[in-house]
Amino acid sequence: MLSAPALAYRSVRLDNGLEIQAEVDPTAHTAAVGFFVRTGARDEPARLMGVSHFLEHMMFKGSDRRSAEDVNRGFDELGANHNAFTTTELTAYHAHVLPDRVPAALDILADILRPALRAKDFDEEKGVILEEIAMYADQPFWVGYEALMERLYSGHPLSHRVLGTAATVGALARDEMQAYFDARYAPDNAVLVAAGNIDFDRFVEDAARHCGHWKPSMPKRERPSWIPGQAHDAIHLANTARTYMLLAMPAPHILDPRRYAAGILMHVLGGGDGSRLHWALIETGLAEEASASYEGHDGTGESTLLAVCDPDKADEIESTLRGELRKFVDSLDEDDLLRARSRIATGAAVAAERPNGRMFRLGTLWGYSSDYTPLDEEVERISRVTLADLRDCCDAFPLEPKVAVRVVPAEP
Repeated sequence: MLSAPALAYRSVRLDNGLEIQAEVDPTAHTAAVGFFVRTGARDEPARLMGVSHFLEHMMFKGSDRRSAEDVNRGFDELGANHNAFTTTELTAYHAHVLPDRVPAALDILADILRPALRAKDFDEEKGVILEEIAMYADQPFWVGYEALMERLYSGHPLSHRVLGTAATVGALARDEMQAYFDARYAPDNAVLVAAGNIDFDRFVEDAARHCGHWKPSMPKRERPSWIPGQAHDAIHLANTARTYMLLAMPAPHILDPRRYAAGILMHVLGGGDGSRLHWALIETGLAEEASASYEGHDGTGESTLLAVCDPDKADEIESTLRGELRKFVDSLDEDDLLRARSRIATGAAVAAERPNGRMFRLGTLWGYSSDYTPLDEEVERISRVTLADLRDCCDAFPLEPKVAVRVVPAEP
């Protein structure tokens, strides 16, 4: 019996700087395609905060060739699972389709990435964005998380809110968005990625036809030095009966080899059932929710703890969280490491089973200027992390929260 063809990584760069990458799997039943642009909230001038996310919305309002209705109908006719997202560092547009529909999906995606930015659409969508900002302002976790990042990254562009504020979005002009688009949405600041059953040579030919005329602009990203902020604040919110407590501390950046250790540490501490925080807070009835997570960024990173509880238990919860951190390193053992490595590796493999997951991985690796790494190799790196590595990471990045934010019910 013949074995299935091995998954093949292919890459080329167009003359204008647009990178094209793919993990080709002839045995896959579907294919995923996406454009990733290295731009997000951190790349915005403070007065334009929110323009990246607003611009993401405007892409689906159409181009000179297509109206918003044409875009939606085009994706629907392909049966595409399509979407977009904006983070502090990346903006992405993607579609998951049957293999024979990849050329048509690429046509639509490439077209909307040169949007018309019609003034009427801009004015209408601004109202939608302002409603979204107002909606998130009523969500306790989101309010706490934004406040946490603003304090931890005070003075650094990672403190910027992805949605922006009502003031910055409200004041944004259409021509300012156009100037931001011209500067950041350049082929030398983007990658076209694909995964699954792809005819790569045809894919490159189509990409060159659709995108080869895009003009490069040599955009840059600022990476200012960072001194972590320190704060302990409470935010009173009318729309909550619970207390949301968040703690944050510095962690390795996204390309630091210690990122694997940081991820394992937070998994052992608060990665679900069986974690330290689960036993200390959930099983004891002190909190309704408790978790810990690591997030790496371009040049820096942070670890975050979250607990949700009755307001009268907030002080006890914070004391318990800090107590778990203080004793955490000395309590680590080989069983902790084995379980965490296994669960993280399994999660990575499951996420990459579908072309969509592999496409996202390719775009994210590129977005952080990382060389291509096969999934098997990355899983192997995780499996090589030792207890000594975990302790070394804690020595370099002490588990001592710099910022604590509580979102508490508003006083009557």
